[in-house]
Amino acid sequence: MRPFTIFWFVALFGATVAGCGSKSSGGMPAQDPERQSVAEQDLAADLWIRRGQPRQALEHALKAIELDEKNAEANHLVALLYLDFCRRSIDECRLGEAARYAKVAVDSKPDFREAKNTLGVVLIHQKRYDEAIATLRPLAEDILYQTPENAWGNLGWAYLQKGDLDKAIEALRRSVAAQPNFCVGSYRLGLAYERKQLSAAAVEAYTRALDTDQPACKALQDAYAGRARSLVRLGRADEARVDLDRCVTLDKRTTTGRECGALLGKLK
Repeated sequence: MRPFTIFWFVALFGATVAGCGSKSSGGMPAQDPERQSVAEQDLAADLWIRRGQPRQALEHALKAIELDEKNAEANHLVALLYLDFCRRSIDECRLGEAARYAKVAVDSKPDFREAKNTLGVVLIHQKRYDEAIATLRPLAEDILYQTPENAWGNLGWAYLQKGDLDKAIEALRRSVAAQPNFCVGSYRLGLAYERKQLSAAAVEAYTRALDTDQPACKALQDAYAGRARSLVRLGRADEARVDLDRCVTLDKRTTTGRECGALLGKLK
Protein backbone atom coordinates (compact mmCIF):
# COMPACT_ATOMS: atom_id res chain seq x y z
CA MET A 1 0.00 0.00 0.00
CA ARG A 2 1.44 3.38 -0.96
CA PRO A 3 0.82 6.61 1.01
CA PHE A 4 -2.63 8.00 0.33
CA THR A 5 -2.72 10.48 -2.52
CA ILE A 6 -3.88 14.06 -2.18
CA PHE A 7 -7.30 13.74 -3.83
CA TRP A 8 -8.85 11.49 -1.17
CA PHE A 9 -7.34 13.75 1.50
CA VAL A 10 -9.05 16.78 0.00
CA ALA A 11 -12.37 14.94 -0.17
CA LEU A 12 -12.25 13.77 3.41
CA PHE A 13 -10.80 16.77 5.16
CA GLY A 14 -12.60 19.51 3.26
CA ALA A 15 -15.65 19.00 5.44
CA THR A 16 -14.26 17.38 8.57
CA VAL A 17 -11.45 19.53 9.89
CA ALA A 18 -13.73 22.44 10.63
CA GLY A 19 -15.60 20.34 13.19
CA CYS A 20 -12.61 19.12 15.13
CA GLY A 21 -12.75 21.91 17.65
CA SER A 22 -16.48 22.32 17.66
CA LYS A 23 -16.77 22.22 21.42
CA SER A 24 -15.36 25.43 22.76
CA SER A 25 -14.02 26.04 26.21
CA GLY A 26 -14.85 29.71 25.74
CA GLY A 27 -11.59 30.81 27.32
CA MET A 28 -12.77 29.63 30.77
CA PRO A 29 -10.32 27.71 32.95
CA ALA A 30 -10.85 23.96 32.65
CA GLN A 31 -11.70 22.42 36.03
CA ASP A 32 -13.61 19.15 35.56
CA PRO A 33 -12.36 16.31 33.33
CA GLU A 34 -14.88 17.01 30.57
CA ARG A 35 -13.81 20.63 30.26
CA GLN A 36 -10.15 19.66 30.45
CA SER A 37 -10.81 17.16 27.68
CA VAL A 38 -12.31 19.86 25.47
CA ALA A 39 -9.33 22.12 26.15
CA GLU A 40 -6.91 19.36 25.13
CA GLN A 41 -8.98 18.63 22.05
CA ASP A 42 -8.95 22.28 20.98
CA LEU A 43 -5.20 22.48 21.51
CA ALA A 44 -4.72 19.32 19.44
CA ALA A 45 -6.82 20.73 16.59
CA ASP A 46 -4.81 23.96 16.65
CA LEU A 47 -1.49 22.11 16.64
CA TRP A 48 -2.53 20.04 13.64
CA ILE A 49 -4.54 22.42 11.49
CA ARG A 50 -2.82 25.74 12.11
CA ARG A 51 0.69 24.74 13.15
CA GLY A 52 1.18 21.57 11.13
CA GLN A 53 2.38 19.49 14.09
CA PRO A 54 0.51 16.16 13.86
CA ARG A 55 2.61 14.26 16.41
CA GLN A 56 2.09 16.85 19.11
CA ALA A 57 -1.55 17.08 18.10
CA LEU A 58 -2.02 13.34 18.52
CA GLU A 59 -0.48 13.47 21.99
CA HIS A 60 -2.99 16.09 23.14
CA ALA A 61 -5.93 14.43 21.37
CA LEU A 62 -5.18 11.16 23.16
CA LYS A 63 -4.93 13.09 26.43
CA ALA A 64 -8.39 14.50 25.72
CA ILE A 65 -9.73 10.95 25.44
CA GLU A 66 -8.01 9.91 28.66
CA LEU A 67 -9.89 12.70 30.40
CA ASP A 68 -13.22 11.88 28.73
CA GLU A 69 -13.34 8.64 26.77
CA LYS A 70 -16.77 9.53 25.34
CA ASN A 71 -15.60 12.84 23.85
CA ALA A 72 -16.79 12.11 20.32
CA GLU A 73 -14.99 15.06 18.73
CA ALA A 74 -11.67 14.06 20.31
CA ASN A 75 -12.07 10.45 19.14
CA HIS A 76 -12.86 11.68 15.65
CA LEU A 77 -9.83 13.95 15.70
CA VAL A 78 -7.59 11.02 16.65
CA ALA A 79 -9.03 8.99 13.76
CA LEU A 80 -8.28 11.86 11.36
CA LEU A 81 -4.76 12.20 12.69
CA TYR A 82 -4.07 8.50 12.16
CA LEU A 83 -5.35 8.88 8.60
CA ASP A 84 -3.02 11.83 8.15
CA PHE A 85 -0.09 9.67 9.22
CA CYS A 86 -1.18 7.13 6.58
CA ARG A 87 -1.06 9.90 3.99
CA ARG A 88 2.46 10.84 5.05
CA SER A 89 4.08 7.43 5.40
CA ILE A 90 3.30 3.74 4.92
CA ASP A 91 5.41 2.87 7.94
CA GLU A 92 3.39 5.16 10.20
CA CYS A 93 -0.02 4.11 8.89
CA ARG A 94 -2.30 2.74 11.62
CA LEU A 95 -5.62 2.04 9.93
CA GLY A 96 -6.78 -0.22 12.75
CA GLU A 97 -6.38 2.62 15.23
CA ALA A 98 -8.13 5.05 12.91
CA ALA A 99 -11.07 2.66 12.59
CA ARG A 100 -11.26 2.08 16.34
CA TYR A 101 -11.43 5.76 17.24
CA ALA A 102 -13.82 6.62 14.43
CA LYS A 103 -16.15 3.86 15.66
CA VAL A 104 -16.03 5.22 19.21
CA ALA A 105 -16.88 8.68 17.88
CA VAL A 106 -19.95 7.31 16.06
CA ASP A 107 -21.03 5.16 19.00
CA SER A 108 -20.66 8.08 21.42
CA LYS A 109 -22.59 10.46 19.17
CA PRO A 110 -24.89 8.60 16.75
CA ASP A 111 -25.73 11.76 14.77
CA PHE A 112 -22.04 12.61 14.22
CA ARG A 113 -22.22 12.50 10.44
CA GLU A 114 -18.66 13.56 9.71
CA ALA A 115 -17.35 10.75 11.90
CA LYS A 116 -19.48 8.28 9.92
CA ASN A 117 -17.93 9.59 6.71
CA THR A 118 -14.46 9.18 8.21
CA LEU A 119 -15.26 5.65 9.34
CA GLY A 120 -16.40 4.81 5.83
CA VAL A 121 -13.13 6.10 4.38
CA VAL A 122 -11.08 4.04 6.83
CA LEU A 123 -13.08 0.90 6.01
CA ILE A 124 -12.43 1.44 2.30
CA HIS A 125 -8.70 1.66 2.93
CA GLN A 126 -8.97 -1.55 4.95
CA LYS A 127 -10.68 -3.16 1.93
CA ARG A 128 -13.78 -3.81 4.02
CA TYR A 129 -15.99 -2.64 1.20
CA ASP A 130 -19.33 -4.10 2.28
CA GLU A 131 -18.97 -2.54 5.74
CA ALA A 132 -18.00 0.77 4.15
CA ILE A 133 -21.07 0.67 1.90
CA ALA A 134 -23.32 -0.14 4.86
CA THR A 135 -21.88 2.87 6.69
CA LEU A 136 -21.89 5.35 3.81
CA ARG A 137 -25.19 4.67 2.02
CA PRO A 138 -27.44 5.79 4.91
CA LEU A 139 -25.21 8.85 5.30
CA ALA A 140 -25.47 9.69 1.60
CA GLU A 141 -29.26 9.43 1.82
CA ASP A 142 -29.41 11.49 5.03
CA ILE A 143 -31.08 14.77 4.07
CA LEU A 144 -29.53 16.52 7.07
CA TYR A 145 -25.94 15.83 6.01
CA GLN A 146 -24.49 19.15 4.93
CA THR A 147 -21.95 17.75 2.43
CA PRO A 148 -23.68 14.84 0.69
CA GLU A 149 -21.13 14.96 -2.13
CA ASN A 150 -18.55 13.51 0.27
CA ALA A 151 -20.75 10.58 1.25
CA TRP A 152 -21.87 9.86 -2.32
CA GLY A 153 -18.27 10.23 -3.50
CA ASN A 154 -16.93 7.83 -0.90
CA LEU A 155 -19.81 5.42 -1.47
CA GLY A 156 -18.97 5.43 -5.16
CA TRP A 157 -15.34 4.86 -4.28
CA ALA A 158 -16.29 1.82 -2.19
CA TYR A 159 -18.30 0.36 -5.08
CA LEU A 160 -15.45 1.17 -7.46
CA GLN A 161 -12.91 -0.64 -5.31
CA LYS A 162 -15.29 -3.57 -4.93
CA GLY A 163 -15.61 -3.78 -8.70
CA ASP A 164 -19.31 -2.88 -8.97
CA LEU A 165 -18.87 -0.28 -11.69
CA ASP A 166 -22.54 0.42 -12.41
CA LYS A 167 -23.30 1.24 -8.77
CA ALA A 168 -20.08 3.23 -8.57
CA ILE A 169 -21.10 5.37 -11.54
CA GLU A 170 -24.57 5.90 -10.11
CA ALA A 171 -23.21 7.08 -6.75
CA LEU A 172 -20.46 9.22 -8.26
CA ARG A 173 -22.88 10.93 -10.63
CA ARG A 174 -24.99 11.83 -7.61
CA SER A 175 -21.87 13.11 -5.91
CA VAL A 176 -21.02 15.59 -8.66
CA ALA A 177 -24.68 16.49 -9.09
CA ALA A 178 -24.75 17.54 -5.44
CA GLN A 179 -21.58 19.59 -5.89
CA PRO A 180 -20.41 20.12 -9.50
CA ASN A 181 -17.05 21.49 -8.33
CA PHE A 182 -16.28 18.38 -6.28
CA CYS A 183 -13.22 17.35 -8.26
CA VAL A 184 -12.56 14.14 -6.35
CA GLY A 185 -16.01 12.86 -7.30
CA SER A 186 -15.40 13.75 -10.95
CA TYR A 187 -11.99 12.04 -10.87
CA ARG A 188 -13.47 8.83 -9.46
CA LEU A 189 -16.29 8.98 -12.00
CA GLY A 190 -13.69 9.23 -14.76
CA LEU A 191 -11.93 6.18 -13.34
CA ALA A 192 -15.19 4.22 -13.26
CA TYR A 193 -15.95 5.12 -16.88
CA GLU A 194 -12.39 4.21 -17.86
CA ARG A 195 -12.72 0.80 -16.26
CA LYS A 196 -15.93 0.28 -18.24
CA GLN A 197 -13.96 1.22 -21.37
CA LEU A 198 -16.15 4.28 -21.94
CA SER A 199 -13.22 6.45 -22.97
CA ALA A 200 -15.12 9.53 -24.16
CA ALA A 201 -17.14 9.71 -20.94
CA ALA A 202 -13.94 9.18 -18.95
CA VAL A 203 -12.23 12.12 -20.67
CA GLU A 204 -15.22 14.33 -19.93
CA ALA A 205 -15.25 13.39 -16.25
CA TYR A 206 -11.48 13.78 -15.84
CA THR A 207 -11.72 17.18 -17.52
CA ARG A 208 -14.37 18.31 -15.05
CA ALA A 209 -12.09 17.22 -12.23
CA LEU A 210 -9.19 19.32 -13.54
CA ASP A 211 -11.07 22.38 -14.80
CA THR A 212 -11.54 24.15 -11.47
CA ASP A 213 -10.00 27.15 -9.73
CA GLN A 214 -8.92 25.03 -6.76
CA PRO A 215 -5.13 24.48 -6.69
CA ALA A 216 -5.50 21.02 -5.13
CA CYS A 217 -7.79 19.93 -7.97
CA LYS A 218 -5.43 21.22 -10.62
CA ALA A 219 -2.73 19.09 -8.99
CA LEU A 220 -4.65 15.81 -9.30
CA GLN A 221 -1.82 13.91 -10.92
CA ASP A 222 -3.94 10.75 -11.26
CA ALA A 223 -6.57 12.69 -13.21
CA TYR A 224 -4.00 13.80 -15.78
CA ALA A 225 -2.80 10.21 -16.07
CA GLY A 226 -6.32 8.87 -16.44
CA ARG A 227 -7.29 11.44 -19.06
CA ALA A 228 -4.09 10.71 -21.00
CA ARG A 229 -4.80 6.97 -21.02
CA SER A 230 -8.33 7.60 -22.27
CA LEU A 231 -7.14 10.05 -24.92
CA VAL A 232 -4.67 7.48 -26.22
CA ARG A 233 -7.48 4.95 -26.55
CA LEU A 234 -9.45 7.53 -28.54
CA GLY A 235 -6.48 8.08 -30.87
CA ARG A 236 -5.80 11.60 -29.58
CA ALA A 237 -2.10 11.16 -28.85
CA ASP A 238 -1.13 14.84 -29.17
CA GLU A 239 -3.58 15.82 -26.42
CA ALA A 240 -2.42 12.90 -24.31
CA ARG A 241 1.19 14.12 -24.48
CA VAL A 242 0.17 17.45 -22.98
CA ASP A 243 -1.44 15.71 -20.00
CA LEU A 244 1.49 13.35 -19.58
CA ASP A 245 3.95 16.26 -19.56
CA ARG A 246 1.89 17.96 -16.87
CA CYS A 247 1.67 14.72 -14.89
CA VAL A 248 5.45 14.24 -14.93
CA THR A 249 6.04 17.90 -14.06
CA LEU A 250 3.86 17.58 -10.95
CA ASP A 251 6.09 14.82 -9.55
CA LYS A 252 8.04 12.30 -11.60
CA ARG A 253 8.99 10.29 -8.50
CA THR A 254 5.52 9.02 -7.62
CA THR A 255 4.05 5.80 -8.98
CA THR A 256 1.72 7.87 -11.15
CA GLY A 257 4.55 10.12 -12.29
CA ARG A 258 6.58 7.10 -13.37
CA GLU A 259 3.56 5.68 -15.18
CA CYS A 260 3.11 8.95 -17.05
CA GLY A 261 6.80 9.06 -17.95
CA ALA A 262 6.71 5.53 -19.33
CA LEU A 263 3.61 6.21 -21.44
CA LEU A 264 5.08 9.49 -22.66
CA GLY A 265 8.20 7.63 -23.78
CA LYS A 266 6.06 5.24 -25.84
CA LEU A 267 4.27 8.12 -27.57
CA LYS A 268 7.43 9.96 -28.63
